[in-house]
Amino acid sequence: QVQLVESGGGLVQSGGSLRLSCAASGFTFRNYAMSWYRQAPGKQRELVAIIRSTGSTRYADSVKGRFTISRDNGKNTVYLQMDSLKPEDTAVYYCNGQSGLAPLFASWGQGTQVTVSS
Repeated sequence: QVQLVESGGGLVQSGGSLRLSCAASGFTFRNYAMSWYRQAPGKQRELVAIIRSTGSTRYADSVKGRFTISRDNGKNTVYLQMDSLKPEDTAVYYCNGQSGLAPLFASWGQGTQVTVSS
């Protein structure tokens, strides 16, 4: 079955950086677009970044120029490099496959908490 395991979150000061990782299994990773989502307390889950199987990327306006999504098909892993972090980036971050503008898989991993202090 599909498994998505996120890691790399933590507590960082405003302006700092973090690199998130998501190890995927149970499907042919290289054939699918992958994405990062985040959910802040009291808010809906939102799409942060997508990387297609071709390597092309797309970002939410709120993170454009600060976050970089990448993938390693040999390791079945997708990454999110987050720079110039802001307190409003505080959220639990999740990865998923991506189908158009919707998450591909119904089940989600446990996520990884990112907290940015001001």
